[in-house]
Order: sequence, then C-alpha cells, then structure tokens
Amino acid sequence: MNAEGYQQDLLSDLSDLDLMRHLLADMHDGLDGKITRLRHLADLSGAMGKRGTMIFGGPAAYLAWVEARACYVHGNFVATILLCQGMVEQLLAAYLHAGLLVDKIPERIQFRETLRLCRERDVISDNDVKDLERLMSLRNPLSHFRHVDDASNLERRSLDGGAHPDVLIRRDADFAIGLAARVLAKPGFRLG
Repeated sequence: MNAEGYQQDLLSDLSDLDLMRHLLADMHDGLDGKITRLRHLADLSGAMGKRGTMIFGGPAAYLAWVEARACYVHGNFVATILLCQGMVEQLLAAYLHAGLLVDKIPERIQFRETLRLCRERDVISDNDVKDLERLMSLRNPLSHFRHVDDASNLERRSLDGGAHPDVLIRRDADFAIGLAARVLAKPGFRLG
C-alpha cells in the first residue's frame, strides 16, 4: 500500500521476485506430465505430413489450435476441449467454403450441418462424424449449464463412472487433442 492508502498494483502486493518464485514452482510441479503431453503432441503431429498442415478458418482456427496445444501441455484440460472443438468447427466449415465444395454456405452454419456436408463430400468418414459428435457432447456441458442429474454433467459422469472429475477431464482432453490432430492430418489439410 502506498501512503495515500490504496494499492498501486490492483492485482497483487507481491514483488516481482515473489511472483517469479510462484511461477517457477508452478512450472516445476507436474513437469513430468507436461513432458509426456508434449511428447504425445509431437507423436500426433507426425501424421500431419512432412510440411505440416493447412489450417482453414483463418486466425480463429489457427490460434485455437496453437492455444489448444499449449493448454494441453500445461494441463488446462477444459480449455483444451473447448478449443479443439472450436478449431475443428472453424476448420471444416472454412474448408467447405474455401474449397467451393458447397454452392453457398450459411453465414452462421451449425456444426451438425457442417458435419453432414463434410461427410457427403467425403472430407470426413462416418467414424469421424461419430467422434466429432462425441467431442461436441463433451464440450457442450462445459460451455452450457447442465443439472447434476443430466448424464453429460461432469460431476454426474464422475459419480456414475467412479472416476474423479480430474481423471475424466484429462481423458476427454486426450481424446479432443487426438481427434483434432487426426482431422488436421486428413488429406485435404495435410501438406506433403
């Protein structure tokens, strides 16, 4: 606090050195898990071709993918799920539009409609549609309120399955990042 009785830094009265100590401790905790997840991402990226992948959907899709990977590595699993679903939704709709695969795409297309159009044009398989619908079912209860009696509610899933919510959300994030990478590795997106 300064002499006038108010805190100059609204966020904290911790010094930069104190904050650095907290940051280093946070970076150290869970380092093994972060390395494992980074290695997993490197393995997934190998399927994307020698020169990577083309991410249709502009900055929204690209940044969602970049942030999804960072969130996954650092253990931000809810964010990973949300970002992966958003990235795939942007990617597929933009691919339909940019590739002129549909005569006219609605300005605000629903994800289920995007999936239907992509499947009709063999951009994705029946198995991909099933998995993308599963990803949507994982994301929706994280974005929209679900009563604890709803089977998709994370707490309900935990109680019904006998697994801690942290374990479930980690599994869901593993699935989400793997599915997003699988879509990016499809022939329409893979470079080289």
